[in-house]
Amino acid sequence: MPWFAWLLAAAALGAAEFFTLTLVFGLLAGAALVAAVVAGVGIGLLGQLVALGLTAVVGLALVRPVALRQMAGTPLTREGSDALIGKRAEVVQEVTATHGLIKVSGEEWTARTLDESQVIPVGALVDVMEIEGATAVVYPRELLP
Repeated sequence: MPWFAWLLAAAALGAAEFFTLTLVFGLLAGAALVAAVVAGVGIGLLGQLVALGLTAVVGLALVRPVALRQMAGTPLTREGSDALIGKRAEVVQEVTATHGLIKVSGEEWTARTLDESQVIPVGALVDVMEIEGATAVVYPRELLP
């Protein structure tokens, strides 16, 4: 099979990967490129098919599972309100189990305490434990171990 036929097959498989995003067609496209290189150096059809098969098997058996695991993992950076979790904040208005106001990362947020029995005074430093809607759930820093 001529090398340009393998290139056409690789292009078609690459286009299929673009539309499906399964990582299968993309790896097969890479295998077709390997077969094109093998054909380009003058190895016969049997060698081209062996190169195609070996590359496809290695890609699908080894590369695809690793790539899928990486894509399924949680992102390393948090964005939006999730980025505030773990940040230090200052109490601007007394924080209780039902209401309060803090300043975190230069913005004021409504807040409530993590422990319903706590009252955190103005000026105290707190840690943002979680975000519920537009409310930060906080815990005073001096009580942390």
